[in-house]
Amino acid sequence: MTEQVKTQIDSTAFLMAKAIDHLEAELGKIRAGKASPQMLDSVYVDYYGSSTPLSQVASVNTPDARTLTIQPWEKNMLGPIEKAIFSSNMGLTPQNDGIQIRLNLPPVTEERRLNLVKQSKAEAENCKVSIRNIRRDANEGIKKLIKDGLAEDLAKDAETKIQHLTDAHIVKADKHLETKEKEIMTV
Repeated sequence: MTEQVKTQIDSTAFLMAKAIDHLEAELGKIRAGKASPQMLDSVYVDYYGSSTPLSQVASVNTPDARTLTIQPWEKNMLGPIEKAIFSSNMGLTPQNDGIQIRLNLPPVTEERRLNLVKQSKAEAENCKVSIRNIRRDANEGIKKLIKDGLAEDLAKDAETKIQHLTDAHIVKADKHLETKEKEIMTV
């Protein structure tokens, strides 16, 4: 197999793995009734004039399944963190006790659970579409290599390997979705 084909397959595998990583990150943001520090990954705090991720100005812990605690590294950050959580539109009300901020997660209704499952399915489908687009781009790259003199049998082997990568990554996306659905629907 030529170096160009090997590079094409390696970059395809890398991009597909990135799509799965993105899916994991997006599913982590979906609140399933259990408190998780990843829920606050999208919250940015005004830290001395610059927008900074919450995780860089405070530690976020989960003392129990329905509570998040945020312990800022500087006491004067309590106000800006509270303000950032309010403006994040997460539907959570921060409780500031002067030392840390508590977020109590309300129980999730059945209707909300079904909406969260629908949202999770949409994220998984977006991931699968990305993976298929990566496959298409890789196969187009192989076709260009054929025009540049690559042997047909090497091209077929490369396309087969790319299809195997596609199938494996789509199975991973389905497994992540299945796990998230179980997590959401568990009361």
